[in-house]
Amino acid sequence: MMNKAQTAPVLAPQAIPGLERFAPWRLYVLSVCVLLTYAPVLVHLASQWWREPDYSHGFLVPLFSAYVLWQRRQELRGVVSRPSWIGMPILCASLGILVVGTLGAELFLQRISLLGVLAGLVVWFWGWRMLRAVAFPLLLLLLMIPLPGVIYYQIVFPLQVLASRLATWTLHVLNLFPVLREGNVIVLSSTRLEVAEACSGVRSLMSLLTIAVVYSYFAEKNNLVRLILCLCVVPIAVAGNAGRVVFAAISAELGGASDLEGWPHLLSGVFLFFVSTLLLLLCHAALSSLSHRIAARRSSR
Repeated sequence: MMNKAQTAPVLAPQAIPGLERFAPWRLYVLSVCVLLTYAPVLVHLASQWWREPDYSHGFLVPLFSAYVLWQRRQELRGVVSRPSWIGMPILCASLGILVVGTLGAELFLQRISLLGVLAGLVVWFWGWRMLRAVAFPLLLLLLMIPLPGVIYYQIVFPLQVLASRLATWTLHVLNLFPVLREGNVIVLSSTRLEVAEACSGVRSLMSLLTIAVVYSYFAEKNNLVRLILCLCVVPIAVAGNAGRVVFAAISAELGGASDLEGWPHLLSGVFLFFVSTLLLLLCHAALSSLSHRIAARRSSR
């Protein structure tokens, strides 16, 4: 008599009772509630993107995040769904942050709470594995939120001083005219040039970082190279704004203080941002070449 092979039953992931049955309509209702709750926050955020060119990249960030989700749709379908009630406390805590931010008129708290709400909904309806799977497109949304004033003003002045130092050093090397630096003020023979907040590099840093993240996602597969490329944004942004200060100093000294405003100033900013983007591409080419050489050496051993 033949013995039948005993096979252990395959246990399906345990879901929260009743949640999967009502998940669709609950998700739709909660999505509408979240949209209505955050409508004033999103309208104000979009208005800031429209008014301030330094944050205009915010329009592209949600679109890129949605594209990443769509591109990974097959991978996300294969993620085992294990809904968890822990998502509800995360959701409530995020809404509490929204209330605190609204009462304290703190825009950053209001905006950042939206990401917590989205994370809570994902955990509640799909579980922690799904949250890990969508972590990258979710974190991308951080790039659409302007820096809070507390952080912004803590780093803006050191970057102003650094940009003025680099600009002064460059002007000394060029030796076109006498120049003296006093803090973040460059003293010329005809005028005094103050390195303002716009020339510190903080604002262009966020736009350039967004470009670096989008570009590295499409053009690079090595995560380490992606990370290093994004870190290269900091010195590139500072150097680019120092170049803008140098251009402003030369224009003021040779053409007069009137050249510091209007189209020349605007075009110099656009041109130097283009140069910064080009430097980012050159950095990627160098990093990619170095990565390939290291991989070739390892494979030859």
